[in-house]
Amino acid sequence: QVQLVESGGGLVQAGGSLRLSCAASGRTISSYHMGWFRQAPGKEREIVAAIRWDSGITHYADSVKGRFTISRDNAKNTVYLQMNSLKPEDTAVYYCAAGSGSFSFSSSYEFSYWGQGTQVTVSS
Repeated sequence: QVQLVESGGGLVQAGGSLRLSCAASGRTISSYHMGWFRQAPGKEREIVAAIRWDSGITHYADSVKGRFTISRDNAKNTVYLQMNSLKPEDTAVYYCAAGSGSFSFSSSYEFSYWGQGTQVTVSS
């Protein structure tokens, strides 16, 4: 089992930055693909970014490319999401997730473990 705890959310003005952290326990995340998702009120959950455990290759949703950066520190068993140039439409609950097996950056890939989420609110 992997337990994931997100932190770093909050209220920020448009154009500002936040860094989300996802601290893992129970197992090392070094052999897990890690992803960040978000869900805004009334909308479906969407994947924002992911990083593969084996190659370190990163993937991003088109809506955040060039603004968000996912990274991992295996020594700290933590994954980060640096969010810059935030927009009001980035407002959502952000979730961290871990998965194994053959990865694809699509809705067909199922992450196995999820955090409880952290709220990000961007004011205009």
